[in-house]
Amino acid sequence: MALYANVIVDITHESLDRTFQYRIPEALASKAEPGMVVQIPFGKGDRRIRGYITEITDRAEIDPARIKDLQALETEGVGVESRLIALASWIRQYYGCTMIQALKTVIPVKKKEKAKAKTSLCLAVSCEEAAEKLEFFQKKHQQARARLLEALLSEQELPMELVTRKLNITAPVIRALEEMGLIRKETVQVYRNPIHLKGGAGARVTLNQAQQAVVDAVVSRWEEPEAKPYLIHGVTGCGKTEIYMELIAHAIAQGQQAIVLIPEIALTYQTVIRFYRRFGERISILNSRLSKGERYDQYERARQGLIDVIIGPRSALFTPFPNLGIIIVDEEHETSYKSETVPRYLAREVAVRRGQLEGARVVMGSATPSLEAYYKAKNGEYTLFTIKERVEKRSLPQVVTADLRTELAKGNRSILSGILKEEMARTLEKGQQMMLFLNRRGYAGFLSCRSCGAVIKCPHCDVSLSLHRNGRLVCHYCGYETENPGSCPTCGSGFLRSFGIGTQQAEELVQKEFPDARILRMDLDTTREKDGHEKILSAFADREADILIGTQMIVKGHDFPGVTLVGILAADMSLHASDYRAAERTFQLLTQAAGRAGRGTEEGKVIIQTYDPEHYSIQAAVRQDYEAFYGQEILYRQISGYPPAGCMMAIHGSCEEADYLELAMDYLRKFLERLAGRCRAGIIGPADETVAKINDVYRKVIYVKHEDERALTLLKAKVEQYMEMNEGFRKLTIQFERN
Repeated sequence: MALYANVIVDITHESLDRTFQYRIPEALASKAEPGMVVQIPFGKGDRRIRGYITEITDRAEIDPARIKDLQALETEGVGVESRLIALASWIRQYYGCTMIQALKTVIPVKKKEKAKAKTSLCLAVSCEEAAEKLEFFQKKHQQARARLLEALLSEQELPMELVTRKLNITAPVIRALEEMGLIRKETVQVYRNPIHLKGGAGARVTLNQAQQAVVDAVVSRWEEPEAKPYLIHGVTGCGKTEIYMELIAHAIAQGQQAIVLIPEIALTYQTVIRFYRRFGERISILNSRLSKGERYDQYERARQGLIDVIIGPRSALFTPFPNLGIIIVDEEHETSYKSETVPRYLAREVAVRRGQLEGARVVMGSATPSLEAYYKAKNGEYTLFTIKERVEKRSLPQVVTADLRTELAKGNRSILSGILKEEMARTLEKGQQMMLFLNRRGYAGFLSCRSCGAVIKCPHCDVSLSLHRNGRLVCHYCGYETENPGSCPTCGSGFLRSFGIGTQQAEELVQKEFPDARILRMDLDTTREKDGHEKILSAFADREADILIGTQMIVKGHDFPGVTLVGILAADMSLHASDYRAAERTFQLLTQAAGRAGRGTEEGKVIIQTYDPEHYSIQAAVRQDYEAFYGQEILYRQISGYPPAGCMMAIHGSCEEADYLELAMDYLRKFLERLAGRCRAGIIGPADETVAKINDVYRKVIYVKHEDERALTLLKAKVEQYMEMNEGFRKLTIQFERN
C-alpha cells in the first residue's frame, strides 16, 4: 500500500494554509514521521528544497501518477519547528481537527509583524580628523554640519531620533556627512518588551525542608529520558512558586529554557513581579492583551535564545524555545486551560506530550488538583508530592458556614448573612482587608428550595436541571424535560427560586451597608482595558481599598498579606450547575478562595454562605480536606462512568437551521450506535447544549463513554471519515472535546 506525506514547504506563516502531497518511497516509509524535515522536488523545474511532513496518509489527494516522490529525510539537528509540527500532528489525531487548524494553534503567529529598529549615528573617522572637519565647517558657516559633528565628538554615538528632533538635523545633512565618510549609520533590531519593571535580578528565598525535598527529587531525575510528569499537591500558601523558581534556575544553569503556564491573565501581574525579582530581564510574558507586534517579538526573542522564561496562559505552551528544559503548569485544575475553540485541547495533556517530544520535565501544581491529574498520580502515571503545611508554619484560615436557610427563617433576605456582616465590621475596625467572592461559575438557572436547600435534578444523570425562559426544566446531558413544579418536591415549600446576582449589585449593597469602606470591583466590565487587571490588583496590594469584590478571577493564586477575611456570597451557584464536575468545581473554588485569607502574620477567617451546608464538597472545603473530597467524588464518578474513572468524548454540533441540525445529529447517533455495539461504548444524546442557541446558531451535543481512551480516538476517526463521505454534514460545524 502506497503512503503519502503532506508537506508544508516553509514555515513562513502565510504558507500554513497550503500543503503539498508527495509519495513516500518504500525505503523511507518506516522512518517517515510528522515533523520530519524532508528534501522534495518542487515546481516545474523540480528544484530541490526543504519542507516539513505534517501528515502521513494512504489517501492520494490527486491522481497518484502526478504525485512526485520524496527525495530524502533529514534526521540530523532536528529543530524546534519539527517538534512543534509533531505536536500539532498529535493534537489533530487526539482532539480531532484538520492539520491546518492544529498548525495554526501550535505556530500561532500568522504573519511577520514589521520589526522595530533602532538607528544610531557614529563617527567613522578619528577624533583628530573629525575636529579638523569641525573647524572647517565652522569657518564656512555650515551650522548644521558643525552642530552634528560637535555632538558626535562629545558622545561618539547618538540615536537618530535625538539627532533629527533635538539637534534639528535634516536627512540631506546626514547623507552629506555619510558620503564624506565622516559618519556612519548603525541599525539594530529592537524587540518590543511587554514587561515594564525596574530593578534587577537575584532575589532568592531559602526553601524549607518540604520544598527542598521536592526540588531535590525532580533534579535527581533531570536527565532521565522517560521521567514521569510531576504533580505537587500543596495546600494554599505552601510556597509552590518558590519550588518552580528553583527548578527553573536549575534548567537555566543547564542552558535550557522554561515555560510557566498560569490560568488567567489576572494572575500575570503578581506572577511576573515574583519571577522578575528572581530572573531579571530574561523573562517575558505572552497573553491575549499583547499587541500583534509584542507577541511576534516575544516569539522571536524565545527562538533566538534572548529570554529564558516565558509566562502566560495556555497559548504560551507553544513558545518556540530551542532547548526547552521544563514546563510548569500552575493551578493545573483550572478550566481556562481547556480551549473552547477548535482544536479543543487541554493544556495539561498537551504539556505532557510536548515534554515527551522535547525531553523536558513537566511539573504541575495545585492545592486542589483536578480529579484526572490526582487519579493518574494515584495510579502511578504521575509522580506525586504532597505538602501539607504553609510556609513559616502559618496556620490555615478558620472556615465556617453560614446557613442561608436559617437566615431566611430569621427574615434576613440580604446577600450578607449576620455572621459575615459582623466579621466585615470587625475587619474594617482593625484596618485590615477583605475579599468578597461571588461564585458565578457554571450558573445556568437551576432551581433551589430556599427552605430545605433541595435542588431539582435530572432523574437520569444526577445533575441539576436548567430553568429555561419558557418555564421548563431541561437536562443538558440527556435531553430530559419536565415542568417547573412550583413548589419543592422534598418539603412542599413555595420558596423555590433560581439564583441571580451580579458583582455590580453586590458592590452597591455592600457600599450601602458600609458607606465609609473603600471598595474595588473586579469583573469583566472593570478589566476591559489593557492593564485593567494590573491596576486593580496593584491598587488593592497598595492598600488603596478595604474590600475587593469579584468573580473567580480574584481567588486565583493572588497573595495579599493584608487580607484576613474572605466572604463567599453564594457557594451553591456552582454546586448545582448542570455539569457532572459541579461538586469538584465548587470544592476547588471554595478552597482556593479560602486560601486567600491569612497569608500574612494575622490569622485568616472565611465565611461560606450556602443553602446546602451538609453537602460533602462544602464540608470538605470547610475542613480543607482534599483527600476526603477525592474519596467521595471518585466513588460517584466510578458509579456513573464519568472521567477519570471512565473516558468520555463530547461531539458538539452547530448549525443555523435547527431542524437540519437535529436530523444530522440523529444520523450521527445512529452511526455511533452501530460502532458502539462492537466496542461497548455508551452513547448519550443528542441533547441541547447548556446554551442551545448563540448568535442564531443552534447547538447540540452527543456524549460517548468508554473505559479506554484509545477506543474513543478510534471512534472519533471513524466519525470524521463518515462525515467526510457524506455531503450532508457540510452545513454543520462539528467539534470534538475530550473530557
